[in-house]
Amino acid sequence: MKRAARLAAILDLLATQGEVTVEELVDQFGASAATTRRDLDSLAERRLLTRTHGGAVAQSVAYELPIRYKSHQRADAKEHIARAAAALVPPGAVIGLSGGTTTTAIAAALAAREDLSERGITVVTNAVNIAAQLATRPDIKVVVTGGVIHARSYELVGPFVEQLLSGIRLDFAFIGVNGIAADSGATTHDEREAAVNRMMASRARHAAIVADSTKVGVSAFAAVGGPELFPQLLTDDEISPDGQAALVEAGFEVVVAR
Repeated sequence: MKRAARLAAILDLLATQGEVTVEELVDQFGASAATTRRDLDSLAERRLLTRTHGGAVAQSVAYELPIRYKSHQRADAKEHIARAAAALVPPGAVIGLSGGTTTTAIAAALAAREDLSERGITVVTNAVNIAAQLATRPDIKVVVTGGVIHARSYELVGPFVEQLLSGIRLDFAFIGVNGIAADSGATTHDEREAAVNRMMASRARHAAIVADSTKVGVSAFAAVGGPELFPQLLTDDEISPDGQAALVEAGFEVVVAR
């Protein structure tokens, strides 16, 4: 991995974990311990992290994420989903990412793809943590929707978001939700987030729900849309056969990421 990509990947880890160790980074990226320490020192000099004995912790406010983004539950499943989603994206594509832990993982997976560096990609997001996560990547053009920050989720909501989205076209939209069920479709806990998710999906040539299997069969408060808006669900291999069958019968294409 090239040094620039490795530095960006270190910041991506800090965005989700809050802290890293030299040993962890050596195992993950394959660089030597001495090289890894130099990487951390370089990022510390730019005030992008704070060095600790044996590693580093996030310093920038941009990485101080709310509880929703600090959860490590189902981390492996979300990484599998993220890799499957990122693999769908060709160089030069325009991608919409809503807020959420799985879409945050997708942003990290996209940032790790070295083959996107020549033509680059454009990411449109209403999640300020995802925007901050990708802002250091020169090969990724980041478009932030604007709007009012939802304190619980760091998502931008409201009419300003919808105004921007109404004037653009996306190749792909990956939408995180709180539940997806055969009878109610995709749902979230907040009606404002649901409205933004619906608008983002409607502006995409291909829209997919990204949700781990614990959200299958769950219905939350606000409806986002059904298979007419989201023909595809990307989930993990712990989805139950009955849950998968019900969604397929309802009209969803269920892609199981392994």
